[in-house]
Amino acid sequence: MTKKTILLTGCTRGLGAAMTAHFIARGHRVAGCGRNTTALESLRTRHGAPHLFSAADLREETDVEAFCRDTVQELGVPDLVINNGAVINRNAPLWEITAEEIDEVIDINVKGVVHVVRHILPAMAERGSGVIVNFSSGWGRSASPDVAPYCASKWAIEGLTAALAQELPEGLAAVALNPGIIDTDMLRSCFGEGAATYPTPDSWARATVPFLEELGPSHNGRQLTAPVA
Repeated sequence: MTKKTILLTGCTRGLGAAMTAHFIARGHRVAGCGRNTTALESLRTRHGAPHLFSAADLREETDVEAFCRDTVQELGVPDLVINNGAVINRNAPLWEITAEEIDEVIDINVKGVVHVVRHILPAMAERGSGVIVNFSSGWGRSASPDVAPYCASKWAIEGLTAALAQELPEGLAAVALNPGIIDTDMLRSCFGEGAATYPTPDSWARATVPFLEELGPSHNGRQLTAPVA
């Protein structure tokens, strides 16, 4: 198996933390970012060089630009970019959700992905290879009540990725990935204790990380779904 450099947003919790652990265990180099400085420091202690863990708020383009620049300078151009960082609104009808809550969902889930793509893609295009995986959701291909802003953000990711795939130079790929239903804090905010009936992030990552490793140019533009854990 070829060792890869992975750029991963949202690396400190849930699926991001599980993917980080499994990618590193399989010999890959990980550059991860998140907002939880305590969790980032724990990752730095547990996984030293050559891995890189940076504080970055996906809403802030300057943060993302610095993270992408540092990744290229310290680890090289990533082979696999995973836009996993996301938040969900509290369960409520759309008219009861504040403008600030909606801004956070759109700014992180959509504009954050755009910031990463804009600042890492030129280096990938210059090299002529690499895969971008934009995390979507089952709610990026369907809809449910009380999560309208989140649905809107993930439907946007599906469209953005489909368009991006048509723009990429030969040798690169962009895919939208529905991770499936996993017992994360995000799911618990929607499903409550019922979330415990679904796979854990660790079992999900054990099945999904090898799947992600195998993505290549032939997958460009595809709507993918993670394997069942």
